[in-house]
Amino acid sequence: MQFNKNQGHFLSEVITEWERDGTVDPETATTLRNSFSIRPFDWAKLAMYSFFIAVVCVVIALIVLVADDFLVDLIERFYSAPDSALCLGFGVLAAVVFYAGLRKRRSHPENVFGNESVLFVAVLFTALSVRFLGNVLDDGSGHYSLLLLLAALLYGVVGAWFESWLVWIFSLVSLGSWYATETGFFTGWQSHFLGMNYPLRFVVFGAVLTGASLLLRSPPRAVFLRPPTYVMGLVYFFTSLWIVSITGNYGDWETWSRVPTTALWYWGVLLGVASLAAIAYGLKYEDAASRGIGLAFLFLNLYTRYCEYFWNHIHKAVFFLILALSFWLIGRKAEKIWNMEFMKKNACPSGDGRTG
Repeated sequence: MQFNKNQGHFLSEVITEWERDGTVDPETATTLRNSFSIRPFDWAKLAMYSFFIAVVCVVIALIVLVADDFLVDLIERFYSAPDSALCLGFGVLAAVVFYAGLRKRRSHPENVFGNESVLFVAVLFTALSVRFLGNVLDDGSGHYSLLLLLAALLYGVVGAWFESWLVWIFSLVSLGSWYATETGFFTGWQSHFLGMNYPLRFVVFGAVLTGASLLLRSPPRAVFLRPPTYVMGLVYFFTSLWIVSITGNYGDWETWSRVPTTALWYWGVLLGVASLAAIAYGLKYEDAASRGIGLAFLFLNLYTRYCEYFWNHIHKAVFFLILALSFWLIGRKAEKIWNMEFMKKNACPSGDGRTG
């Protein structure tokens, strides 16, 4: 087994302590030390960050190139082309890049981040193709949410076929965008749909998406897509519920600004109950996503309520000192919990020389 430097040093200290206390004999201690090695560098993270920076640099390069007069003229000619031609052109480019990405994944499946970056480019071309398709089909009704639904379907099919979490996540984001714009179009862009403002609508959307993810039990492709669907559903649900705990179910700024913060207390309680339920579920079923998201929004809820109720009542220096102290205590506690979990998972105190 390989660990990073901090983990390796921690394990070595634990084994040394066990040997000193007589928990394990010297021979077993040597066996334990030889059962793992220290990873000199986390190349996976470097690869992930490198490809991310590469994509950002490409975007920056394109922005810089746009400043060039020749390219500005070229882009103007490009946009003067018929929308149907642009739609077809970007569609062909997307298909070619998706095909290249599929071949690259088959020939070099170990290059995970490089393969995903190729698919990301294909996703951008698909979005541009759908955008110009909207211009072709535009009848003046303003019902552009159908294009977002089309994008969601395209990304969904490609994500499932390629078994790509990245493309599948784009599908879920597009589906959420379609849901927002479709409900807005249906109500004539009024603030409420079935009595719900936009954040509250996404509470329902996130709950439905989370529930739907639990039904993805077969075939194998659906099982593969279950984790990102589940996590995105939880993120939609808790993020929207957190926003609702601040804004309530109001549809405009003026109405909300006249409502005292204390009048929205029940939304904060609901968020707290939902967070505790997610934590309990995660602990019971060893669900790291539910436990982690529940903990994150439990603390976010507490700090949001703290800021709402105490910002205007205590000195700002004291306010931030209390925040600093509380985060320091949380960090200390989290570090202790991590050390305990790491020791339980990666070392066996029984002296039989096995590691987890």
